[in-house]
Amino acid sequence: MKFSFLLALLAAPFAARAAVDLPTLWAERAKTCVAVEYVTVTETERQPTISMGTVIDANGTIIMQSGAIDPRAATWQLKEFKVYLPGDADGTPAEYLGQDAFTGWHFVRASEKIRAQLKPITAFAAKGGKSPVPALADFAWGVGLRNKDEDFAPYLMQSHVALIQSLPQRTAISQQEVASPGLPVFDRDGVFIGLAQASFGQSFLQFGRNPRPQPVVLINVEESSAVQLADEILPYLNRIPKDVSGRPLAWLGTYGLEPMDREVAKYLKLETQSGAVVSEVLENSPAEKAGLKERDIILALDGKPLPPLKPDRIVVSYLEREVDRRAPGDPLTITVLRGSDRLDLKVTLGEEPKILREADRKYYERLGFTAREFVYGDAIDRHVKIAETTGVVAHFVKGSSPAAVAGLRPDDWIKEIDGTEVKTFADATAKLAEIEKDAMRAEFVLLVSRGAETAVLRVKLK
Repeated sequence: MKFSFLLALLAAPFAARAAVDLPTLWAERAKTCVAVEYVTVTETERQPTISMGTVIDANGTIIMQSGAIDPRAATWQLKEFKVYLPGDADGTPAEYLGQDAFTGWHFVRASEKIRAQLKPITAFAAKGGKSPVPALADFAWGVGLRNKDEDFAPYLMQSHVALIQSLPQRTAISQQEVASPGLPVFDRDGVFIGLAQASFGQSFLQFGRNPRPQPVVLINVEESSAVQLADEILPYLNRIPKDVSGRPLAWLGTYGLEPMDREVAKYLKLETQSGAVVSEVLENSPAEKAGLKERDIILALDGKPLPPLKPDRIVVSYLEREVDRRAPGDPLTITVLRGSDRLDLKVTLGEEPKILREADRKYYERLGFTAREFVYGDAIDRHVKIAETTGVVAHFVKGSSPAAVAGLRPDDWIKEIDGTEVKTFADATAKLAEIEKDAMRAEFVLLVSRGAETAVLRVKLK
């Protein structure tokens, strides 16, 4: 009798924990999850894409991961956004709001028609404002959505926390996949603890007829074991872009940052912190105006040392995020090590120059390629001064078109058309439009730069 009573007493805490009605918690929290579909209208086709998203407020605002949309796509190419509820076969129209540079999230807003059926993730945040941080071996569970041909049916995943790491955001790694990328993860009591991120690749060896096994990296694109913790999510849900371009965008103007080598850190007695080595300072940038130089080692921002992050390369992401967190016009003090001297450089952040997704572009069906405006990033990639740049970039080349047959490739820098230097995008498009309309023209010539080489391409139209 005493033995039976003791067993019941010992089992009581476990029974209490098991009494949590997980199916009920799951059904309610699945209302925070949606699938988002959109179409990218390219030169030759319409490419449908589907990504998962999490509802963040009562206005039907949804966040998707940074990789949900191709960064090369112009915002005007993104069409026909739809939001699907779990189990929904049809979907309802939605509006694309833009991308936030700091978080990387893309924001979408669902139509009023379905907002009453959605639940913001904040409804399941911890009370009192402090989010729970899972410990090793803690139970965690999340929501997955099946594919469109299965009407995005929701399903339950569960696992246990195996590791907590800063990447640079605090991230929990579970033993198995715990949610679809972009969807929420909860603790045993149904409290929101984070968002699943893109899955990590896993290395395998593939054995075949070849006596030596081949290394293979497999990535699960539908489920993930990496969870960005709630404290890295909830404070930034208000960063809804003011326009689809995501501006304003803060700009420092450093390029090719590299983590400080461990041996160098040891020699400089800097083992307890991180550092980022500046490879290049961009012309006319806030960094150049503040006096930052190549080979400077950045040690602190606004007096706060860069944290000791592992692996070392993560410090670069940390530094870039700290800039993206701010706005154009904000002051920033950068502490650098230059030789044996520590210097505090006062920077006023600028507005980032036009980026790839904002660049003007024009497709020429008969010629078979898209000409794109030359932007600041192109000058950086090609190591040329922005004041000296002319011409346009071949953004897309249609297979088997006259341009493709002539040897034009995407990212070729077009400097001359028919022997005439094209100084601006307007000059280039006017010249190409003239060629496109001339039905009698048999050919034209392009002078292009490709890496360190220059080539003359004869494009035959007949």
